[in-house]
Amino acid sequence: MSVQARRLAVFCAHLNPTPLPPDPLAPFLSPSLCAPHSHAENRTLQDDCVFCNIIRGQSPALKLYEDDMCLCILDRSPLSHGHSLIIPKSHFPSLDATPPSVVAAMFSKVPFISNAIMKATGCSSFNLLVNNGAAAGQVIYHTHVHIIPRKAYDCLWASESLLRRHLNLDDEKVSQLAARIQKQLLPSDMSQESKNENFCSSKS
Repeated sequence: MSVQARRLAVFCAHLNPTPLPPDPLAPFLSPSLCAPHSHAENRTLQDDCVFCNIIRGQSPALKLYEDDMCLCILDRSPLSHGHSLIIPKSHFPSLDATPPSVVAAMFSKVPFISNAIMKATGCSSFNLLVNNGAAAGQVIYHTHVHIIPRKAYDCLWASESLLRRHLNLDDEKVSQLAARIQKQLLPSDMSQESKNENFCSSKS
């Protein structure tokens, strides 16, 4: 199944599709180097990655912005006019595998790029979206951020017209969940110290 077909299947449950005319021709992306990886397996992944091919200038794309760390292109299967992607020039399979400095470089460009997109499309709002992992709908395993321009009552997401059901959790379950998350956020050495303290307390 093609990448476009897989993306369509993922978004189908959320999107009320509206056919969009093709965008007018614009300058193609200028070639730039994709950061090298030391392992042969990672090199193979890069060779098969559509975004890495775009970054190297081996595949065409409509470039909106480019700097040393990232670039922004128009999505080839847009959900709205101006739907764009911010992509790091180095290959990372998911957001949680992307170094903080690269994430910061990507997201620091969101205000600048999104303002330009909204002015050009006449939109007043946008969704900022990351599909991280298969269960979340990620189909291209190279970190990327969607900027999706929105207009009032565009009915882009079917779920927006429905009453959203919130989870009913009691205070104890919420507190337990918060404690588990906080534990995962602790540095490994602090986590080990906490385990040692609990062990000593149980012995006393």
